[in-house]
Amino acid sequence: MKVLKWLDEHFEEAILVVLLVLISCIELIQVIYRNLPFVDALTWPEEFCRFAWIWSVFLSLPFTIRKGSMLRVSVLVDMLPQAVRKIVNILIDLINAVVMAVLFRYSLDVVSKIRESAEASPAMTWPMWIVYSIMLLGFGLGAVRGVQMAVIHVMHFNEKELTTLEQTMADAAEEAEAGKRAEGGEA
Repeated sequence: MKVLKWLDEHFEEAILVVLLVLISCIELIQVIYRNLPFVDALTWPEEFCRFAWIWSVFLSLPFTIRKGSMLRVSVLVDMLPQAVRKIVNILIDLINAVVMAVLFRYSLDVVSKIRESAEASPAMTWPMWIVYSIMLLGFGLGAVRGVQMAVIHVMHFNEKELTTLEQTMADAAEEAEAGKRAEGGEA
């Protein structure tokens, strides 16, 4: 059960961290290779890093849905009464889930067409359908996370939810308190 809880909370985050570390290390190796005399630059790092950046974009979709940090303007929603605000948030979660499911469906077609074409990447000669398969994972997880967030919002419907301004102020107060504790520990 602990493994499922960890995966629920950190699956996308862990993969994103690994991708960013890989990008940094591989780009560093590429810079070193380019500056060594009598050594040819590697041909594959630029392509791999481009793929890794694309993968990180698609994995950030379900990550931001799960963390509740999707880009949205919440000023109007914050002015609504608590119950209406909760209903709007549930509707937004369901709309996210439906949009992600539709994008997942169409990405199946894209990936299957690319697989039929047997196209390969130029430098690494990877089958391009493998590279494009990240769309399936990103949109599929995004649909699952949208439904998950709707369920979470329904389960916590009767709990008070802070507005964006209240949450920002609470976060700032928490950071200030943590700063004071850190200063007190140093003295």
